[in-house]
Amino acid sequence: MPISKRLWVVSLVAILLVAMVVGVRYRLDLAAAEERLTGRSKVIETPQGRLEYAEQGTGSPLLMIHGTGGGFDQGLLFAGDLHERGFRVIAPSRFGYLQSAPEPIAPDLQADAFATLLDKLDVEDAVVVGGSAGANFAAAFALRHPERCRALVLLVPASNLNDRDPVEMAAWEKAFVARLAGSDFLYWALLSLAPGQVTKTLLATDPTLVGGATRDQRERVSDIAEGMLPISRRTEGMLADGRLAGSPTEIDYSSIRVPTLIISAEDDLFGTAGTARQLNQIMPNSRLVLYGTGGHVWVGREEAVSKEIARFSRSVERSN
Repeated sequence: MPISKRLWVVSLVAILLVAMVVGVRYRLDLAAAEERLTGRSKVIETPQGRLEYAEQGTGSPLLMIHGTGGGFDQGLLFAGDLHERGFRVIAPSRFGYLQSAPEPIAPDLQADAFATLLDKLDVEDAVVVGGSAGANFAAAFALRHPERCRALVLLVPASNLNDRDPVEMAAWEKAFVARLAGSDFLYWALLSLAPGQVTKTLLATDPTLVGGATRDQRERVSDIAEGMLPISRRTEGMLADGRLAGSPTEIDYSSIRVPTLIISAEDDLFGTAGTARQLNQIMPNSRLVLYGTGGHVWVGREEAVSKEIARFSRSVERSN
């Protein structure tokens, strides 16, 4: 066999072997992602649509509303150790995420579905925490059901207050993210080959900050990124979040009267520190906590954030 033909055959075999290894690894990782979701949640029917949720801990009810790319699993992760601090964490999947109904996706309807969930769980009222894009839905709940919202926490709030998309991207970046949101394989490949890019683009956090964090903190960031798999089961919600972020919010934050805690970090690449300051100015019963570093997923501030939320929630309980 000529040398050139032999090299071609060897190269083809090598390519096929690599493709097989990649395929096996992808299927194993996707199966593991599905397994992480199995048996952890329940589903109820509401007048607005099907709603999935999970619970963790006992004590004072806390409704944890996840951000873009999430679901009940991200909600539990965002809640950190609050379930160990005397809170009953209730983490729903917003419409368009995992097993929750995909249409229609609107903050008002979602807020009403949350109220139905609290009814089903015999919860009269709760502290409501919204992380990232979830802040919009938490605020909608506080407006539509103030008697059910004991207090409100807006955590790195990704709200479009000034006709400025908090997730500013070039046109090609938006197109790529939209394509990414619909493909488990593309997202898995990006996460495998360029995890730092995922951290910077989708988690809006400087990868060097993560690199200098503790092992537990780095693992938490990895859990958030890997937790977006299977991304195909979150596509409708992610695209809806993108549409909401692209237009000025219709939520009248100035009319929210419940006690509100607003938390962000100066180096959040989505610019939520500026949003947090503005919200603090227009919301009459709010308090602002800004950290110098932490990014959009508050790296290195996990315990501080949990303590702030717990302290704030208990202060509201005492005042009532």
